[in-house]
Amino acid sequence: MDNMLVYIWLGLMIVLIGIEAATVSLTTIWLAGGSLAALILALFDLPLWLQITAFLVVSIIMIVFTRPVAVKYLKVGTQKTNTDALIGTTGIVIMDISGHKAGQVKVKGQVWTAISKSGEYIPAGTEAEVLAVEGVKLVVKALDKA
Repeated sequence: MDNMLVYIWLGLMIVLIGIEAATVSLTTIWLAGGSLAALILALFDLPLWLQITAFLVVSIIMIVFTRPVAVKYLKVGTQKTNTDALIGTTGIVIMDISGHKAGQVKVKGQVWTAISKSGEYIPAGTEAEVLAVEGVKLVVKALDKA
């Protein structure tokens, strides 16, 4: 048994797991699985070309078949906030909104910086509907008074 290859695969696996633990991005964990397969083959003193092939095949299979499932259940990178609940609600414009200048809208007791979706002028005192949240600004449109 060539002990050096065992240590190389073991070291690679530890490094990949360490990177995954530090980033939690579901990228290197699949390669760590491939290095585990290669490590097992190295323990049985099988040829290097077979170890490398096993590393590549197992890594690719894990990426293709298990990554989508893991991403679906772990929902990496998605953060829902309470601001999503503001979309579709109405508020009162308390500071004029114009095409070139943001104003302010009071929604559910909180004052938000707001911009007009179409760039139209919306005077203070107008009722406005929240269409979207962009960063810390609300995108609104004036409600027709019919």
